Amino acid sequence: MKSIFDETVYQEILSRIDNLEETTAGQWGKMTVAQMLWHCQFPLRIAIENKKPKGSGNIFAKLFFKKALYNDRPWRKNLPTAPALKAKETKNFASEKHMLKKLVTDCHNVRHRETWNAHPLFGAFTPQQWGQVQFKHLDHHLNQFGV
Repeated sequence: MKSIFDETVYQEILSRIDNLEETTAGQWGKMTVAQMLWHCQFPLRIAIENKKPKGSGNIFAKLFFKKALYNDRPWRKNLPTAPALKAKETKNFASEKHMLKKLVTDCHNVRHRETWNAHPLFGAFTPQQWGQVQFKHLDHHLNQFGV
């Protein structure tokens, strides 16, 4: 499984983001490319901020979805998105693209951190799994927009 913590994969992700244009259309789903760039920032922020979660996560999410986050099988198209992570308004393509690239870099740069707090929904991940989860989410949405 690829990881955003691998230098080659990290550079690949940045290159794929660079290939997006404001007019790039999604191959499935309802998001615009700018909304997708905004949406993809959330999981990266969770990893970078490394806050201790208030609870122990969601048992349903842990049992049924957690392993799908860091295995080699692609996610199916049109998976539901949590309401808080859906962009309801127009987003600025240039600023969202810039911010996503910054967060990808920031996440890559914390790869050697020794302590990783649990994910607020899915619970504990190893450092390796954190890198894989980030890659898989970005890969899913970059594929959605054909890059």
